[in-house]
Amino acid sequence: MPNRIDARFSALKAQDRAAFVAYVMAGDPDAATALEILRGLPAAGADIIELGFPFSDPMAEGVPIQRAAQRALKGGMRMKGVLELVRAFRQGDAETPVILMGYLNNLEAYGHAAFARDAAEAGADGLIVVDCPPEEADPLADALDAEGLALIRLATPTTDDARLEVVARRTSGFVYYVSVAGVTGTKEADADIVAPAVARVREATGLPVAVGFGIRTPERAAAIAKVADAAVIGSALVDEIAGALTDGTPAAARVLALAKRLADAVHGARVSETVG
Repeated sequence: MPNRIDARFSALKAQDRAAFVAYVMAGDPDAATALEILRGLPAAGADIIELGFPFSDPMAEGVPIQRAAQRALKGGMRMKGVLELVRAFRQGDAETPVILMGYLNNLEAYGHAAFARDAAEAGADGLIVVDCPPEEADPLADALDAEGLALIRLATPTTDDARLEVVARRTSGFVYYVSVAGVTGTKEADADIVAPAVARVREATGLPVAVGFGIRTPERAAAIAKVADAAVIGSALVDEIAGALTDGTPAAARVLALAKRLADAVHGARVSETVG
């Protein structure tokens, strides 16, 4: 039986559409609102959800996601709570892939086998660990394999062909291509530069390539959707929560409204290109 990640990319490929991957932080700004956002994302157009688990030192993240992690931790969100959010989401959605994303420290504290077991039981489909090099990933990969969870690795503009071979080993689901050097939310992705890199990663791995970092607007998302298998947007969505807290407006409504605009741009990108 194909897993949810493979099934979703296969369906989108048949429609010649890229995936819109929405990143949100578990527990931001609180558990109840985070669950409301999670439950609303598929209807807003999210094809895949990346759910960040908060960590006190998120080294790859820019200010928006750093602050989201701080808000979540301050509200008491921990790994058990993250999995409870996934479990609650699965009560109403059995099809949308959910990828957990975060840092190795949390998984070391939890235990690889215990985490893989609990994540699979909750209904997660895969894992992105930002700071786990492939050379040190075998114990984690073994635990995930035992539970049928995908280990999704990152490639960057500095990943050469030799390194890409290493990255490809034991990677499944898709490859996350970091489009710009630096942290999230600080630079803009350039589709013309990204396109040949995506083609190279796709050829080397045989997997779909999702492009993240540097995508904040519907226009930028549409441009990336023309050259990649998926566009990942996180900081822009997280910023809506910060804005809602400042303005006193409903956070979930703001996040989902932006998600809808981004999803429409991603899903319509290749259609408009064909028509044009």
